[in-house]
Amino acid sequence: MIARRIVVAVFAVLATFGLSAQSPPQLPFPDLAGGLKATPGCLGVETARTAGGKLVIFAWFEDKKSVLRWYNSEMHRQVMRMAGAPHPNHVPLAGIADDSGPILAVASLTNSDQAPSKSLPLPVSQIAIELYQPLPGGVFVGGRFAPSSVKVPGLRDFTPAPTSQPSK
Repeated sequence: MIARRIVVAVFAVLATFGLSAQSPPQLPFPDLAGGLKATPGCLGVETARTAGGKLVIFAWFEDKKSVLRWYNSEMHRQVMRMAGAPHPNHVPLAGIADDSGPILAVASLTNSDQAPSKSLPLPVSQIAIELYQPLPGGVFVGGRFAPSSVKVPGLRDFTPAPTSQPSK
């Protein structure tokens, strides 16, 4: 059951990146990045491939309620149905305070050189969904990685002021 959920999550991430496995599944996967962006309280979404080969989705949310909107959205439910029902005792985000501030969800996976197996039909060595919150501080010049609507206490802007053009 857990392996099946991982496979579904992997396929979903691959579909988001427009990538295909050697023998892609015949399952319809929604546009996860688009679905995340359409979720009320989602502040922004970025996708990337790291130098180490990880495929990553970064999704910033206003607060816990916003993450739960995504978790309980029809698109996410569709992906969960493909993977089977969650454990009956699972409470999403149980360890996060209801009055939490911004949350960054990072979903990542790494392809593997190992051959696919019966329990995991993709060559994947790692998959994770992790949650983070900004710490006070930091600096930026000319722009931020996080959307500007993500509030970070003490974040300093060192972007030079525009210089005026001399008139002719």
